[in-house]
Amino acid sequence: MIITIGGFAGTGTTTVAKLLSEKLDIAYVSTGSIFRQMAKEREMSILEFSEFAENNDSIDIEIDKKQAELAKSSSDLILEGRLSAYFVDADLKLCLYAPLNIRAKRIANRESEDIDLAKHNIEIREKSEALRYKDIHNIDINNMDIYDLVINSGTFNPESIINIILTTLKVI
Repeated sequence: MIITIGGFAGTGTTTVAKLLSEKLDIAYVSTGSIFRQMAKEREMSILEFSEFAENNDSIDIEIDKKQAELAKSSSDLILEGRLSAYFVDADLKLCLYAPLNIRAKRIANRESEDIDLAKHNIEIREKSEALRYKDIHNIDINNMDIYDLVINSGTFNPESIINIILTTLKVI
């Protein structure tokens, strides 16, 4: 079974991917981790690397290609990333959503930074990503039509989200 989990920063995609991976006993791959590792290798912050990637289509293309290859080489895999649903033929395409203030609070806690700074950085990063995705792939990241299931992670905790997913998987 191939599952993609997408969503903006701070929606809990990594948390849900990890928990679902444990519940289903299948591996997961985070494209965000790949992106963060690429930024670290270049000694850049996520924000700096995101801006760098705006002018270097090869960064996004490399990430997109890697996740498609991973899905083709596995019969059971969870791919967590903003664009995974667009590049992977999945059995379930899931998107997590949460209001900006909730996402900023989560990221501020994770990164040990001020909530206002986290919110500002999210807004800059999302504008950058939206431009790149539109320019490189002609994808409108705000269009949810590609997803089979959209869940508000500001309303449901991770365990409830896992239960919703497991219930959905029983009927497909």
